[in-house]
Amino acid sequence: MNACRVIGLSVLFAALPSVFAQSQPQTSDVLQKLSDDFWSWRAKFAPFTGDDVNRIERPGGTRDWSPVEIDKQRKALEQFEAGWKKIDTNGWPIAEQVDYQLIGSALARVRWELEINPRWKRDPNFYIDQTLTPVVEALTVSGPYDATQSHEILTRIENIPSILQQGAANLDKPAAPFASVAIQALENIRPRLRKMGAALLRSTTLEQEELNGVTDRAADALEKFRKLLQEKLPSLPQETALGRDAYVFFLKNVALLPYSPEELLAMGRQEWNRAVAFETFEKQRNKDVPPLSLVKDIPAWIKDTAAKELSIREFLDKRGILTVPNWLQHYTLRPMPEYFRALQGFGEIDDFTSPSRLKDNCIRYVTEPSGKLGYFWRATAEDPRPITVHEGIPGHYFQLCLSWKHEDPIRRHYYASTANEGIGFYAEEMMLQAGLFDDSPHTREIIYNFMRLRALRVEVDVKLALGEFTLEQAAKYLEEKVPMDPETARQEAIAFATSPGGAISYQIGKLQIVKFLADARLQQGDKFNLRAFHDFVWKNGNVPIALQRWEYLNLNDEVPQMTK
Repeated sequence: MNACRVIGLSVLFAALPSVFAQSQPQTSDVLQKLSDDFWSWRAKFAPFTGDDVNRIERPGGTRDWSPVEIDKQRKALEQFEAGWKKIDTNGWPIAEQVDYQLIGSALARVRWELEINPRWKRDPNFYIDQTLTPVVEALTVSGPYDATQSHEILTRIENIPSILQQGAANLDKPAAPFASVAIQALENIRPRLRKMGAALLRSTTLEQEELNGVTDRAADALEKFRKLLQEKLPSLPQETALGRDAYVFFLKNVALLPYSPEELLAMGRQEWNRAVAFETFEKQRNKDVPPLSLVKDIPAWIKDTAAKELSIREFLDKRGILTVPNWLQHYTLRPMPEYFRALQGFGEIDDFTSPSRLKDNCIRYVTEPSGKLGYFWRATAEDPRPITVHEGIPGHYFQLCLSWKHEDPIRRHYYASTANEGIGFYAEEMMLQAGLFDDSPHTREIIYNFMRLRALRVEVDVKLALGEFTLEQAAKYLEEKVPMDPETARQEAIAFATSPGGAISYQIGKLQIVKFLADARLQQGDKFNLRAFHDFVWKNGNVPIALQRWEYLNLNDEVPQMTK
């Protein structure tokens, strides 16, 4: 991002009312200008998140979550919203009307973050996301780190005390279950930060004294924040549910989904039944097949994944499923560095690269395989292909790279987890049905068990948001129904409770793609081409599926009417 452009945004905000008060030429140029200014601003102020999809390239420097700065964000959002609402899209081509909807969704996401689901005043974990997650995100880019990178890492650690001080002032009776989660997460944070700092010295240009100083101050602040939460915990409310109205706002205006919460529940239940039945058939079929074995060590894991990644690319091309461009780099595994391992759990452990780093390989960091691995890690250690298909090729890494090279800047910047995660999940069963896992019966069982989990996530997400599940009930439900290990189940439930609307994205996005494919096949008949269809979906993979369907088939019956 252009830092000078961000610095000049105060001038932009002052000018916006007068600019949009004037008679505007109603072409997409005015939308593109608004988009450029919005994404420059968004890069500076968007909250950090543990979500592995919606990472954005940000200018360096400190962040500020004081009431004054939050109020400035609100005012800036109002300026952008006013400009967006004044644009008349009458007569625009469908593709440009889709872009208009994307900017409306992006603005609604900011409104969601600031006012509808204000985690900054109801969830202490938000401030863990704004302090430790930025450090983890910087460390996902493979070291060693040059002077600029080292300075940014140092700056993010230095920023921790001030953000936590702001957080302590902002939190207005946070939910006790959220506070309990934050308290548990910050246990033993000082030795973890010291371990990170000691390991980082070998990979940065930083001096030991300055790195030790900032990590100790960060540890002081994090421990103080934890102690404050412990003291307040007995007096905090138990309610975590966001409520129906807020949840519907997210579905309609942010995710652009044409479904009610009740429809989501029905869709999830139907898919749960299908997943259980298909897993049952597969297990019966494979009852005499020897079980999969864990990979023996990290070098063997890396080698096996590299070979299978190449075979997946070849499979996609030869079967006419999806075009694999020559410029696309590779999904790779790498041993997790000690400095990264120390903060494991505070962010995603992969590097999908970014718009300016398309020449770099994707990296997923791994620890030693063992019988104690959690749900996803055990599946990956038995056969790396299911996770490669979802996270790498043809999943997130592949899809994001294609989207980041889109000729339309709006579609390069926009993100929507329902589309992104829907594609990742769709890719799993699509590759199963195409025959990728024909050589490994028990891998097919893994895919069907993944399907069980994604279907259950819908029910858990909706019921947590509507107050029909507590966090503990949700975790227990996942543990028993998937089934999965208790720790992974609790992590899943925490993520869903603190960020409503995220867990539905896998299953609902996938179902939208399946319907989209069926509609395209019916409309185009013998002219339908699976590769062409997938190439469109993947290239526009950041775009909500209802909008993709509108553009590809000229069907807008599923496009929600956003609030203007």
